[in-house]
Amino acid sequence: MIQKIMAQMLPSIARIGSDPDDEDEIRLQKSLLVVCAIPFMVAGIAWGLIYVFTDEPLAGAIPLSYSLISLISIVHFGRTRQYRFFRFSQLALILLLPFFLMVALGGFVNGSAVILWSLICPLGALLFDEPRRAPRWFLAFAILVVLSGFLQPYARFTNNLSTALVIFFFSLNLLAVGSLVFMMVFYFVGQKNTFQQKSETLLLNILPKEIAAILKNESRTIADHFNEASVLFADMVGFTPLSEQLPPVEMVELLNEVFSFFDSLLDKYGVEKIRTIGDSYMVASGVPRGRLDHAQALVYMAMEMRDYISTHTFRNGRRLSFRIGINSGSMIAGVIGRRKFVYDVWGDAVNIASRMESHGLGGAVQITQATYELIKEEFVCEPRGAVSVKGKGEMEVWLVLSAKVAQ
Repeated sequence: MIQKIMAQMLPSIARIGSDPDDEDEIRLQKSLLVVCAIPFMVAGIAWGLIYVFTDEPLAGAIPLSYSLISLISIVHFGRTRQYRFFRFSQLALILLLPFFLMVALGGFVNGSAVILWSLICPLGALLFDEPRRAPRWFLAFAILVVLSGFLQPYARFTNNLSTALVIFFFSLNLLAVGSLVFMMVFYFVGQKNTFQQKSETLLLNILPKEIAAILKNESRTIADHFNEASVLFADMVGFTPLSEQLPPVEMVELLNEVFSFFDSLLDKYGVEKIRTIGDSYMVASGVPRGRLDHAQALVYMAMEMRDYISTHTFRNGRRLSFRIGINSGSMIAGVIGRRKFVYDVWGDAVNIASRMESHGLGGAVQITQATYELIKEEFVCEPRGAVSVKGKGEMEVWLVLSAKVAQ
């Protein structure tokens, strides 16, 4: 029954003081602070009643006053939505009230180290306030601790609490504050690890893991020469007229559907996506990790891309066609620049691969003689003859038909 009531009340409590215009982070801070204030308020009532029933009315009045002022603060926040005042009042209360309670009970020992509760204030400032303000709250906590030391000789030597109750409160305060500190540190460490994991994932979506590791640990220009590698370009046939027919959002969704499938093949064949520009898709094999079968891996991937496009029906029943071109040779690969950097490849072999695509046929995989010589034992290829390539003249090219069946 209690769990059901709490489940129904918690969302309403968390919405106290919320504003539809709040950013997600502020909305979360408000909800957490209100939710945290409620159990602190209940604990204050319990502590106060215990002190009252043990013949310490002044000590009991302090946590009871804390609970009352905290309740007024929450109600005021719910009506005015003044988060800064609410935040300040909650932090100030948890800072000052344990100090006053300790003085009322007779110092550190008689007060069962209740001053430790004030430590929640600077820790709460880290979570609910701007981090740069947290040191100020910690300084205030340190001042109170020092002041408590100066006041100790003038405090009461005894109070009406039994030795067993003093020890009980001492243990309870240490356990409660220690648990809260642990949970807050645990939360911050968890958030840090989550953020680091997201950053790592994002970085690995942009750069190869070897290059990402170098960028994180070194500050230098990354450029490596590869004697043997292959590059693939794929481009949609009729992209310009199609983009004029479709709304921009639908065009982007169409490209996303195609390129998402292409992306799913990257790990399967162990190749590196270089970039997409509009409807153009570029992949390299043999960089930054050298491999002897760089050409074969790209050709296998190209055939799967070709077969998917030729058999798949896209949005609104549309059929598409892509030109795919591949070339092999030496190239330079690396990262240039300091902002929005990308891993890229350069060289004559890359330019020729681009020409293989632009001079290719829709629904076909066209390769140069350099690539053909590397794959001819494993794939069935059909000579297309010579094509005129800008800057290179006539070049013999082949169309990849299928993989050879093992005998």
